[in-house]
Amino acid sequence: MVSIELEPGDRKNAIAFAEALLARARAQPGFLAVLRVWLLQCQRFSEAEDSNRQASGSANAIDGSVLSGTVIQTREIRGNVQVRTEPPPRPPVPRQLLPIPADFVDRDSDLAALERIRVGHRGESTPIVVVTGPAGVGKTVLVSRWLNPLAPSFPDGQLYADLTGYSLSGAQRPSDALGRLLRSMGCQQAPAELAEMAALWRSLTAEKRVALVLDNAISAAQVRPLLPGGGESLVVVVSRRRLAGLGVDGAAFHSLDVLGPEESVELLNRRIGDRRAEDDPASVRRVATMCAGLPLAVCVAAARMAARPQQSIAAVAGAMTARTQRLDSFRLEGDQVVESALDESYQVLTPDVACAYRRLGVLPVDVFGIQAAAAACAADVQTMRGLLEELIEASLLEELGPHPTTGRVGYRLHDLIRLHAAQRAAREETEAASADTVRRLADWYLSTATAARTLLAPSHRRLRRDYVFPPAAALGFEEAGRALDWMNSEGPNLMQLVRLSAERGWDATCWQLVDAMQPWFLRTRPYDLWVESHQLGLAAARRAGHPDGVSRMLTTGGSGMYNAGRLDDALDWFGQALEDARSRGDRRAEAQALHGLGQTHRLAGGLKRAALLFTESLDIRSAIGYRRGEALTRICLGDVALAADRPDQARQYLSQARTELLAVQDTYDAARALAFLGRACAHPSVREYQEAVRLLNTALGEFRAVGSVHWQAHVLEMLGQTAQEQQETEAARRHFLDSLALYEPVSPSDARRLRKRLGATSRQAGGLTGPPGPEA
Repeated sequence: MVSIELEPGDRKNAIAFAEALLARARAQPGFLAVLRVWLLQCQRFSEAEDSNRQASGSANAIDGSVLSGTVIQTREIRGNVQVRTEPPPRPPVPRQLLPIPADFVDRDSDLAALERIRVGHRGESTPIVVVTGPAGVGKTVLVSRWLNPLAPSFPDGQLYADLTGYSLSGAQRPSDALGRLLRSMGCQQAPAELAEMAALWRSLTAEKRVALVLDNAISAAQVRPLLPGGGESLVVVVSRRRLAGLGVDGAAFHSLDVLGPEESVELLNRRIGDRRAEDDPASVRRVATMCAGLPLAVCVAAARMAARPQQSIAAVAGAMTARTQRLDSFRLEGDQVVESALDESYQVLTPDVACAYRRLGVLPVDVFGIQAAAAACAADVQTMRGLLEELIEASLLEELGPHPTTGRVGYRLHDLIRLHAAQRAAREETEAASADTVRRLADWYLSTATAARTLLAPSHRRLRRDYVFPPAAALGFEEAGRALDWMNSEGPNLMQLVRLSAERGWDATCWQLVDAMQPWFLRTRPYDLWVESHQLGLAAARRAGHPDGVSRMLTTGGSGMYNAGRLDDALDWFGQALEDARSRGDRRAEAQALHGLGQTHRLAGGLKRAALLFTESLDIRSAIGYRRGEALTRICLGDVALAADRPDQARQYLSQARTELLAVQDTYDAARALAFLGRACAHPSVREYQEAVRLLNTALGEFRAVGSVHWQAHVLEMLGQTAQEQQETEAARRHFLDSLALYEPVSPSDARRLRKRLGATSRQAGGLTGPPGPEA
């Protein structure tokens, strides 16, 4: 029997009463099934207030803690006391994943990849999937779309925690996130220390099957304390950073890319309504293109259009056209949504990484390698590699992987990220500093292209190079093939720098870049770029007052003109070159101009005039001892003789040219001489067809070795002509088809001619030499 006197406000007796009840419960296990005794009269209220609270059974406190539950109020207890209460209601199974937008599009391959990771997990540890990508790419929506249908697989709950890693208010502490997770699972009181909280969390989830999404994580250290216990659960970490550190915890990684053009259009259509989109599909596509595949940007653009139903889609597209204002276009109710999201990613970068980000944002090239980036950022390659890795980690830079031919890894900034980086540079860098960044890049490209030209054309005369920031070292090439591979892959970037140099008045850089690109023009024949670049280069060389540069631009540019079929322009350019050379007394340049005029007349069908010009050029080149030049002119004289039905004279010219070119290690032009020699052997007055085929196949192999696609196509055409002349119609057709396949990507005019040849293979006809092989 327990007998205790309790008075209102008597805290000491209340505690003694509770202790007596606990002692009785320990001594007699059947004393009570469920004991929930909460004591009153622990605060300094008036006796009347205490009395009212005890009578109503409301919340009470002891030692500063708020208490609630069954209340016992008495002056004396005799006999047993039993307190029966209902157990507290269980919290609902947490289903906290964010809702899925009704207009979710595409991502089937991403969903399939995530599911393969989940079902393919082996081992007793909890599977961890890290989903990464830039701000606004739709990572969280994708994860919700993946996990929502999997609710039956996680009967104990699907939990969501935003770790606010990119919020301006700072990343959330693991202890705060753990507190919410524990409460979600029904734990009302958590330990104060992080280690104890994490241990309790693991214990609580050890036998459960839950899916946990940790959104906006910023580091592996922030995530690790939140990992549940047991192996039946699933953890999905969503971050703009790669969080490679979670690899040691067995994490699998999936990177989310932007939407494709069609998917962007589909998302826009769903948001603004198919009927409105169908009224102006071209403008819808323009808006989608300017959103650059970023779902956040697409949704913001769609929201703007939906809020302005009277405004045409064309007007929205027009407002987004200006490059410098595109980020401002993605604004909702005064909030620059896309820019704010990117600002959050930018704020967490270290100063040196942020500086690299700004500098890369002003580069005028879409894809760049690590050496180019290092030169632009005035860093050594090892330091640059670390900076790029940090930007990749932050999902602000995309690594494209090795190039299929060069093997070098390329990098690029997403269009809108690049705009953001450029805007940051405009705010935080001086205009001169940004200009120096671009100039360093241009100088590096000039140095590297010059090194490639030297390797590809070692016998060509080298002209001056002017650098503002001389590169510490150009990119090295082990062999000529690697140099050409680099030029093929970097051709668009080189061309962009030519244009930019012309715009900014960097005249020496402009024409010297064009000069360095000459082997690329000769081997790949991008006629439009060949002509455009030389027009810019000629104007720049004249402004810079570089006579050698003017002469070189006129002659190599004239070659581009006649290769492009612009014969009148070619005559004009070579005429200017001849006048300039004679005014300066430059015999070498004079011979080059005469050679170009001869080739132009040859292509126009003026064989006699061409022969006279070639002969005059040959005489000058012989007089000044320019052996390679002599050999090049002999190739052209051999071609003219062959067209004039003088095969023996042609063979004499071509054989001598072949020998001289091999002596100076000009394998490209030596192969040209061999190809024409093969056709000379197939002349009707010679008919050495077996020898002709042998020489042509040898030339074809040599052109493959030096990477000249155009001349491979030309030699295949010659083989087709040779087969046709032997009445081998099927073999001729096969060679013409192979030639056409190579011509089509590089020369539409040649491709048209080959189609005509294919249409005439049933007739045993065709010129002996076909079109001459142009030579610059």
